Amino acid sequence: MAFLAATTYAQITTENWIRSPEPESGLSDAKLREMSAAIRTDQFKKIGSVVIARHGKLAYEDYVAGDAATLRDTRSATKSITDILVGLAIQEGKLSGVDAKILTLLPEHARRIQNPDPRKNAITIEDFLTMSSPLECDDWNDASRGNEERMYVIEDWAQFILDLPIAGHMHLGEKVEPPPYGRYFSYCTGGVFVLSEILQKATGMRADRYAQEKLFAPLNITDAQWVYSPLSVPQTGGGLRLTSRDLLKIAQLYLDHGRWNRRQIVNEQWIQTSTQPHARIDDNTEYGYLWWLKSFISGNKSYPAFFMSGNGGNKIVAVPELDLTIVITSTNYNTHGMHEQTEKLLTGYILAAVER
Repeated sequence: MAFLAATTYAQITTENWIRSPEPESGLSDAKLREMSAAIRTDQFKKIGSVVIARHGKLAYEDYVAGDAATLRDTRSATKSITDILVGLAIQEGKLSGVDAKILTLLPEHARRIQNPDPRKNAITIEDFLTMSSPLECDDWNDASRGNEERMYVIEDWAQFILDLPIAGHMHLGEKVEPPPYGRYFSYCTGGVFVLSEILQKATGMRADRYAQEKLFAPLNITDAQWVYSPLSVPQTGGGLRLTSRDLLKIAQLYLDHGRWNRRQIVNEQWIQTSTQPHARIDDNTEYGYLWWLKSFISGNKSYPAFFMSGNGGNKIVAVPELDLTIVITSTNYNTHGMHEQTEKLLTGYILAAVER
């Protein structure tokens, strides 16, 4: 754990992070110490790290498991990085835009597709970015034909997803109410994986190499470990391992409208579009382009945020109103309450620690 003192750390740069003198961060030392003690009790399970930046400077680090160099498997938090890569490919003119048709871009899959349907021809990049394609794919439903666990035992993951039938939606009564934003949300990791093949086809580079050249290198991220399909396609839907500080850079990049070290890396308009709602998940949560959107309540205040989220309760959060970015990593995979406990850290301690 590091509580950053002005006399010791003000001029130290760590992997492009400038450490914030404690008084400048506006965070309560006492509240953060209280959190550090709490995550070492049975109250919280398998928390790996908590890293916070305020006003663009590294303000707090606490490593419960591993250290600053440990690569963190934040599972589906990878999806938000895939949004960035798609945005960069559009920015470079490699992709025409989010309305580009998936089967047009992947003719080799289209030629041998199963369950053909005209609606498949209309599936766009945006449908996969917003988890709202018409394919019968739902990772939150064990019975879904497109559940990601069924994909992993197949060699060609993209073909598996594109072969799925079109989903149906039951309704009560004859009148069908359109969903919010005109999209039915259905969480589908496989659809995000298909974007890996789209990126390779459009850019001429495998998605991991494209990420390293166009995103990670400008952020001085030098250590990234990907998961690959049986056909050696990078899994852009989950499993990418980065350090906690490097994950924090991703949130800070988006909080700062695409700029890092005075360099514009990602188009600001793309970030605005990515972090505005395109689909509704529930009464409290909406979805952008592979980013989650929610207001977190601490005390009597509500703070709108956008964030990356992954199995285990992993959260990489940006709170624009407070100029605050947060990484909470956890290996509490596939357990009840995994997200609730990291949200408790976020609202009960971190947001509560903001004094000014």
